[in-house]
Amino acid sequence: MLRQTWPHRFSSFVWLFLTFFIVTTCVTPLNADDKVRALIVDGQNNHDWRTTTPLLQACLEATGRFQVDVATAPPQGKPAAEWDAFRPQFDQYQVVISNYNGQSWPQPVQKSLEEFVAKGGGLVIVHAANNAFSDWPEYNKMIGLGWRGAEFGSRVTVGKDGKTLILPKGEGPGAGHGSQHDYTIVTRDRQHPVMLGIPAEWMHVKDELYHGQRGPAANMHILATAFSAGSTNGTEEHEPLIWWIPYGKGKVFTTLLGHGDYSMKCVGFQTTFGRGAEWVATGKVTIPVPKNFPTATATVSVEGAK
Repeated sequence: MLRQTWPHRFSSFVWLFLTFFIVTTCVTPLNADDKVRALIVDGQNNHDWRTTTPLLQACLEATGRFQVDVATAPPQGKPAAEWDAFRPQFDQYQVVISNYNGQSWPQPVQKSLEEFVAKGGGLVIVHAANNAFSDWPEYNKMIGLGWRGAEFGSRVTVGKDGKTLILPKGEGPGAGHGSQHDYTIVTRDRQHPVMLGIPAEWMHVKDELYHGQRGPAANMHILATAFSAGSTNGTEEHEPLIWWIPYGKGKVFTTLLGHGDYSMKCVGFQTTFGRGAEWVATGKVTIPVPKNFPTATATVSVEGAK
């Protein structure tokens, strides 16, 4: 089932005022046709997608750059007839955001997403969406690293010298995370359009810090990491948390941040998520870094600073 978000309707008086304003100031407003068409896919997840999808949608719409729809898959165990009706029209959008982690999609849906990205579409993977579809080879290529066992594929970390380290399958830990806590994000590519203007280090609010992710990791461009401290049952390694991968003519942006609604209220999460979605959709970033972006010593959420 597709839930759609439509622009607010203005009264005729407001429209008359806007028309006068445009004519007298020569300003062209951003209309629905100018906005990035985005689709969020949810419906199953071992996380609270019913709470987080509205937050993701609101985050994108608040930038003024997106028109957002939501496609909700059938619940676990529903009859085949319901899954036969689940056919998101990816090609009607510029970017698809996955907030899904559950039952495998039907083959036609998988092929449709592959073709969408390969032809130039953008894909954004949010947190547990990287846990999904371990038996889908092309999905593993698109995400690079996923929540998989140690024998599944390569493990990627970043050393103290900033260089990427790759361990072959079977060496080191598989996927996991320690206790939730506030932690420091290290921006690894400050010249990338998504990260341009973002501090070298910034504090992220309470969240899971994934470690030991596994996969093919081919053509993986790491944008940000965090140190997984032993004191929180981590790995004592700098783990990749934000990255992107080219797939055909398209781009896939992954953020492992965002376990719960409280994590997604982080201004750092919302900024990097929105800018990442815009970049994979258009190749450009126009969404500014807000003045209240987190610092190296203080988290900032939509509810204020800590």
